[in-house]
Amino acid sequence: MAAAVFHQSLGTFLTHGQANSSSNLSKSNSKCFKVEVGVFRKMSPRSGNMNVTAIQASSSQTSISDPISSPSINTTEDSQKKQKEAALILIRHGESLWNEKNLFTGCVDVPLTKKGVEEAIEAGKRISNIPVDMIYTSSLIRAQMTAMLAMTQHRRKKVPVIIHNETEQARVWSQIFSEETKKQSIPVIASWRLNERMYGELQGLNKQETAERYGKEQVHKWRRSYDIPPPNGESLEMCAERAVAYFKDQIVSQLQSGKNVMISAHGNSLRSIIMYLDKLTSQEVISLELSTGIPMLYIFKGGNFIRRGSPAGPSEAGVYAYTRSLALYRQKLDEMLN
Repeated sequence: MAAAVFHQSLGTFLTHGQANSSSNLSKSNSKCFKVEVGVFRKMSPRSGNMNVTAIQASSSQTSISDPISSPSINTTEDSQKKQKEAALILIRHGESLWNEKNLFTGCVDVPLTKKGVEEAIEAGKRISNIPVDMIYTSSLIRAQMTAMLAMTQHRRKKVPVIIHNETEQARVWSQIFSEETKKQSIPVIASWRLNERMYGELQGLNKQETAERYGKEQVHKWRRSYDIPPPNGESLEMCAERAVAYFKDQIVSQLQSGKNVMISAHGNSLRSIIMYLDKLTSQEVISLELSTGIPMLYIFKGGNFIRRGSPAGPSEAGVYAYTRSLALYRQKLDEMLN
């Protein structure tokens, strides 16, 4: 199914079709949690006690599509629409050269460190059995490097292809004329609206030196408050306005059609999207921490986003039994590749 969809992909993706953004999202009751490998850590705001909650598996009967096989299903169109299920993978880029130097980076375009490259490759191993039909990244190289390196580890061996639509010439010159090659490609769409929030006059400054100059309390407000921007920069609220709008306008429709999507972006743009997915408050989201290079998996089903945590890797038994459909997808991969 995904292969057939991809035959129409270039024309569809180049226009960035509008999406229906109405979704009933599940409510998250956590007040403060840090994303870890395979578990969520919830911090009680009153007691400070930490409870570790294991990821629960689901036994969904629907199927996540991929051109590995396309069996015929004798159901009505309405029934097929109800059954559609899709995977959403969120990845914060690996460590950048300015992360390593403890500098405010924001929208300055710097690449990954060696550690960042390794983190991206490890992220790819964690999602190597999860179907990916489309990739969205920010316009910054560290997010794009992470996406490309991650996909080198995918067992399906499909090739990510960046879609250039900035000019008519770019569209014409980047056409693919082999239908078979299109089937083995994954369109990659980059947008500045998924960029890290712009840190204004802090960009390029050392974080420790900045705290010493302006005071730790003031710098903490700039970095961690929801609606207070740094000098001539963006607040998290301002970043969320553009990132969530883009997610609703461009990405939700792909998930609704059954396409499996990966987003490679940044700490604050992804925090904004998770705030939307989990219905976090402005107070809850400022305590949300995302580790570099750790993928997060959501299942989109029936208009809802179901969070499944971070895949622990392809070598562990049962890792992909988050839903029956992902388990079946992995089984098909095993049959095809072994």
